[in-house]
Amino acid sequence: METVRCLILGSGPAGYTAGLYAGRAGLSPILYEGMQPGGQLTTTTEIENFPGYPEGVDANQLLDDLRRQAERFGTEIRAHAATKVNLEKRPYEVTFDDGSQVLCHTLIIATGATAKYLGLADEEKYKGTGVSACATCDGFFYRKKIVAVVGGGDTACEEATYLSSLAEKVYLIVRKPFLRASKAMQDRVMENPKIEILFETNAIGLFGEDGVSGAHLVYRRGEADEKQYDLPIDGFFLAIGHKPNSDLFKPWVKTDENGYIITEGQTPRTGVPGVYAAGDIADPHYRQAITAAGSGCKAALEANRYLAENNL
Repeated sequence: METVRCLILGSGPAGYTAGLYAGRAGLSPILYEGMQPGGQLTTTTEIENFPGYPEGVDANQLLDDLRRQAERFGTEIRAHAATKVNLEKRPYEVTFDDGSQVLCHTLIIATGATAKYLGLADEEKYKGTGVSACATCDGFFYRKKIVAVVGGGDTACEEATYLSSLAEKVYLIVRKPFLRASKAMQDRVMENPKIEILFETNAIGLFGEDGVSGAHLVYRRGEADEKQYDLPIDGFFLAIGHKPNSDLFKPWVKTDENGYIITEGQTPRTGVPGVYAAGDIADPHYRQAITAAGSGCKAALEANRYLAENNL
């Protein structure tokens, strides 16, 4: 069975940056791309807030740049996804979907988090052309336009508030007759003249020729006074939560109630010696490409230090 010094699971900015730093440190890392090569970044189009690209950059171009930079310094990139891990003893054992197994002395978990969607066929159709799960990533493209945010919790209220600083009008689509957000967030949204809350409302579809131009909504679905109508919008933002891709690791590492891996202080250490978490899988708050990249750097530096201290 193959044994490596540093194994990286995940291929977004966290994984690729970990590969870059681990490669430059001479660790000969192997990186497995997983089910969605590039991670959540592949669901957006142009990125304007990643340092070093003053004119903005296509998301796939950024990911390709990160990938090639990691490969330049010796990271071997493979296409498969992990299906089983055993972190009981070192070297740790990881099994992949092609049946192969790899032993590793250090493991960097960068498998990310997946945004929750409503399950509408139109969401997939308009992904990147009007549908987004990240207001801070894509909100800039909707300056002076009309957008809708789906959700009633703190995240949805934060996204709506952020978008209100850019957009002309923000609709907050809430399926319940109340907001689940904290009192402070509720007050902030309700006092914002640019935000209109549509309580007891569900989005059942989207429409538009070259992108989203409106949403099909239903008010009080299933009730006697049910009403269906179309709402003209330019952007449709999902804010109903994320699911960290952490199920494989839960028997071995600590996670919070939502499944995000809990790390020690400001480090990427998981509590299992030589195992680190980087990127969105350990970040329920920021979820940005640049913060993910930074955490990938920290994870690789920690892995290098751990290997040196243990003469591995």
